[in-house]
Amino acid sequence: MDLFGPISIRSIRGKSFCLVVTDDFSRFSWVHFLGTKDETADILQYLILSLESLCKLKVRRIRSDNGTVFKNNLMELFCLKRGIRHEFSAPFTPQQNRVAERKNRTLIETARTMLSDAKLPVTFWAEAVNTACHVLNRVLVVKRHNKTCYELINNRLPNLDYLVPFRSPCSLLLQYKDRQSKFHAKAVEGIFLGYVANSPCKRSFNLPDLYAVDAANVYELLGVDNDSSFSTRAIVPIITPDSNATSASGTHDSDNSEDVHVDGDDAQANPNTTVVNEAPADPINIESSSSGTQEMGELSTNLDSEI
Repeated sequence: MDLFGPISIRSIRGKSFCLVVTDDFSRFSWVHFLGTKDETADILQYLILSLESLCKLKVRRIRSDNGTVFKNNLMELFCLKRGIRHEFSAPFTPQQNRVAERKNRTLIETARTMLSDAKLPVTFWAEAVNTACHVLNRVLVVKRHNKTCYELINNRLPNLDYLVPFRSPCSLLLQYKDRQSKFHAKAVEGIFLGYVANSPCKRSFNLPDLYAVDAANVYELLGVDNDSSFSTRAIVPIITPDSNATSASGTHDSDNSEDVHVDGDDAQANPNTTVVNEAPADPINIESSSSGTQEMGELSTNLDSEI
């Protein structure tokens, strides 16, 4: 186990530290985010008790560095009561705690890459680390066992059908108490931020109200590019007789109040855009109609003269 931080920029939930605990046999990892270091002992005690109950196995030995967050009276009393052997690495020798240090490096590098690819600020670092840990536990294969971390600790294959790309556009269904009226929108646009431990909920970010929420009714928007923001998505033009037409960029075009013209390149880029083609006037038909009218006038004049 190891603790990294403090991060100079707090997460959106106000956390500055991250506790990483790794199982030596399966390499399965758990991450917990802390506001202060003094929360470490309570979280470790809860984690050890829950793992013993879930896996029906006893934790016999734990290993950490010589930090005061791990080497204190509270942890010593807990290990003494539970019969757990607490091993410490030598000061300033991270090589002796190589499993935890390597896992920290992997999670940090993966989260940095995810934030850079998603073009999100550093305040989302906790969500990126949590998602990276969740996915790596289910896709990394332990070489000596030729099985994933999840399979070794749960004795079954992981289900990967529900995985969603980080920062993918999603639709978040609002609760009834959050709706202003019966005709208020039932869903809002958001971005997917990860998964919730011990829960089927998914963590998403509400874009209109700018806050993170854990909810089960989160639906991925298919066919939407992750690089494009929601405010720049193509809008299907709606032509009404009482208002100006809406262009493909979402603005009103006062010059073209009846038709909407979209270039061929824009139509390929935005397949949902409605293209209205204006048929050119046929000059041949216009001349023929005018000549026909002149012939009819001459014919009526001749008939009058004969009469």
